[in-house]
Amino acid sequence: MTYEDKKEAARQFIMKWQGKGKEDEDDRSYWLDILQRILGMENATDNVEFQKKVLVEGHIKRIDVYLPDTKIIIEQKSLGKALDKKIHNSGDVDLTPYEQAKRYYDNLPLSEKGRYIVISNFAEIWIYDMEKIDPQSEIEKINIENLQTEFYRLEFLEKIEASKISKEMEVSIQAGDIVGLLYDELYKNYADPNEDTLKSLNKLCVRLVFCMYAEDAGLFGKKDMFHDYLIEVEPKKIRRALKDLFRILDTPESERDPDEDEDLLQFPYVNGGLFSDEDIAIPQFTDELKDILLQKASNDFNWSEISPTIFGAIFESTLNPETRRSGGMHYTSIENIHKVIDPLFLDELKNEFEELKKMSDAFKHRTKALQKFQEKIASLSFFDPAAGSGNFLTETYISLRKLENEIIRWIKNDLFEGQQVLDFVDANNVLNIKVSIQQFYGIEINDFAVTVAKTALWIAEAQMMQETLAIADVNEKFVPLKSYVNIVEGNSLKLNWNSIIPAEKCNYIMGNPPFVGARLMSDEQKKDLLGVFDKSWKNASNLDYVSCWYKLAADYMKGTSIKAALVSTNSITQGETAAILWENLFDDGIKINFAHRTFIWDSEASIKAHVHCVIVGFSYIDSEKTIFEDNKPNTVNNINAYLLDAPSVFIKSRKIPLSNVPQVIFGSMPNDNGYLSDYDDEKKNNIVNKYPEAEKLFRQFLGATEFLHSKHRWCIWLQNVSPSSYNKIPPIREAVEMVKKMREESKREATRKLAETPMLFGEIRQPDSEYLIIPRHSSEKRNYIPIGYETPDVICGDSNLMLPNATLFEFGVMTSNVHMAWMSAVCGRIKSDYRYSVNVVYNNFPWIIPDEKQRQMIEKTAKAILEARRLFPTDSLSDLYDPVAMPPELKKAHINNDRAVMILYGMIKNEGGKDRLMTRTECVASLMKMYQEKVSECK
Repeated sequence: MTYEDKKEAARQFIMKWQGKGKEDEDDRSYWLDILQRILGMENATDNVEFQKKVLVEGHIKRIDVYLPDTKIIIEQKSLGKALDKKIHNSGDVDLTPYEQAKRYYDNLPLSEKGRYIVISNFAEIWIYDMEKIDPQSEIEKINIENLQTEFYRLEFLEKIEASKISKEMEVSIQAGDIVGLLYDELYKNYADPNEDTLKSLNKLCVRLVFCMYAEDAGLFGKKDMFHDYLIEVEPKKIRRALKDLFRILDTPESERDPDEDEDLLQFPYVNGGLFSDEDIAIPQFTDELKDILLQKASNDFNWSEISPTIFGAIFESTLNPETRRSGGMHYTSIENIHKVIDPLFLDELKNEFEELKKMSDAFKHRTKALQKFQEKIASLSFFDPAAGSGNFLTETYISLRKLENEIIRWIKNDLFEGQQVLDFVDANNVLNIKVSIQQFYGIEINDFAVTVAKTALWIAEAQMMQETLAIADVNEKFVPLKSYVNIVEGNSLKLNWNSIIPAEKCNYIMGNPPFVGARLMSDEQKKDLLGVFDKSWKNASNLDYVSCWYKLAADYMKGTSIKAALVSTNSITQGETAAILWENLFDDGIKINFAHRTFIWDSEASIKAHVHCVIVGFSYIDSEKTIFEDNKPNTVNNINAYLLDAPSVFIKSRKIPLSNVPQVIFGSMPNDNGYLSDYDDEKKNNIVNKYPEAEKLFRQFLGATEFLHSKHRWCIWLQNVSPSSYNKIPPIREAVEMVKKMREESKREATRKLAETPMLFGEIRQPDSEYLIIPRHSSEKRNYIPIGYETPDVICGDSNLMLPNATLFEFGVMTSNVHMAWMSAVCGRIKSDYRYSVNVVYNNFPWIIPDEKQRQMIEKTAKAILEARRLFPTDSLSDLYDPVAMPPELKKAHINNDRAVMILYGMIKNEGGKDRLMTRTECVASLMKMYQEKVSECK
């Protein structure tokens, strides 16, 4: 659901429920409306438990609403019932709705306790955060009358933290729009924009945003200071006023001229280098530009609510989209950042904190242990060698500071209980905060992104400081900035990473390096890649650009305990590329510690970059291994280059099959610009109706699209046809002439040579007997790549592969789940779709020679698949193999065939006296062992 969809659903919800609501009659439909209609939860009725039983003091009680996924308890009262008043309950006790829900909460098993308790009377919803020391001290209250603009506050019901993230995202996207508007208007007012001007414009935008954030967040001392400073200034004098302001913000109070304008002296010293460049070019202001800055950007918008993590990416999206694409930059959601940092280090730290919280003798033991833990997290160093707008560094800093704030909260509570001095503040009442943005290092090639990253970290530092102040009840100014940001502008593939942070001081590497395919790199990027990989890396030129960061990270980490996790296009773990990149890394001692298998990497930028990605966590340390599939973690024995729990084997390109089986070949390639090969029924019939003798010169032509979707396409097939047969047919002669011209004008010598035979396809491989056709590309949504038989009179194009003279046995094996499992594990991909290849998929597949009984069984089940297809003569293969619409007859035939092939491959496991088929993962692991054995036999 889109934002607007949810907004409209919330409006309809308000209209439906205003003034209504009985506890025993309406609670079910009320909450299903919220979950399903407003939040878009699929199968909401399956994800909610109404009247969940809980045992309280030996008596069965019932929770009104329980959400198992988020473990949230909801206590529902009727409309008009006060949520803060005690109500007489069974057991002769008077309890408020919260106390009633808390009693249920306390009696649930630990595994069923969540973070939140919710109470409602249909008009209001109150939310209690059970992670707080006193949940009743900070109740979040929602009035349903405001739900149209505040529905995002309920998104935590589906996912913890979703409410806060959703609000931050909404505000930050609005901020990005404002920055874009301001950026464009500033650019228009430069007299002579050039490359240096753009650098000044980037810095100017960052400074203005920081000033607006600082005034809204109270960092300047009072609200609206920046706005009020400029509001009375004439547009033509704003340029000078900004230069004066930037100068004063960069000057310590002790060094300022006391006779300076009083409006300037009220601003604090900022420090940190943000305002240090006095040569920044500022354009002349107009009335329109002043209005955008002071009204739309400043007065009408609250910058203090932005998320530094999200905003960094959105701010960067003010760059030209073409520039962003060519650089390979992709922007990152908070959720996806946590897919990297949580398993890399954050989960471990949080678990350690949870264990410390359980310690007894709080002051004697726990407080000291917590202080030691605080020192530990402050000693860690983080490095992003492709920092972009600083998303990873910013979100990691925020996560560590949140953890530190919780440590401070617990220390404070323990010290109060022990009646001890609060030693998390020093003698001057200054907070003893340990975690610093100086723990974070980065490299980024784009100067604008560097500036954005620094600003995002400064804003994050300010926000987290305010949270700490609220916990500790002390006062401290945020400015001047005390922390310096260690993000360096430069080419990460040419800089010595040790010059940024010595490897012995680094703990974690993380990031989202540029996504640029091997065939899409610029000359400069290709030069970078070849500079990173030496001659020992065979076929390194076939690697994607992101591979460079894996190689450099491995070199940098060697001999240390550094752990790394990088986001990459899924191509680095597929096909031939996986072997090229990972074999040398594995030989050097690198181990994959955790991995997220292919998923869509979404962004928060206004122009989203949907890319199919993997996350690979690696180091030289052998540790417990986890594979995430659809965000679900699975502990495994090994993670190989294909991100599978299987032996670390490398499937390399092979020109002939590893096993003694028929050879797969490519279809025929027209190389004709469509002049010979692209005729639909209408075009073909127009020619044949006028020239009946042309009928015998046309053949049905199958590209992958035509094969899968039963589309009619024809080609002119003139192999072994005398010139006199087509010279007298003008449209065919004209087609041949156009092919000749097209080939002669080609830049490729091989194509120009083909101009000598313009009447023929560029490459002809058409068999003279029945053949099996295999589309080279197929949707990953299908459980099977649809393959099938064709007769020799049907011309197979080169978007398909062919297996001439294939028996039913070959067809049965190749269309089985065993072969599909192998294919999906080792094939290349276009986005997420399968790219079936001869040299990697087919030629490396470990075939088993069957005995006669096994062969007959598979031939029988294979034949049944073809017979099941014939029951639906008007349906295309695409329709028949749609996983939702696949006919039961065809599905049953495939299941029987799968079982027959799995029996052949010994993939039946006996557990507890019962047979079960191997899972796909087990199947691939078994096939890789077979592959390994066959390769050894060939040596």
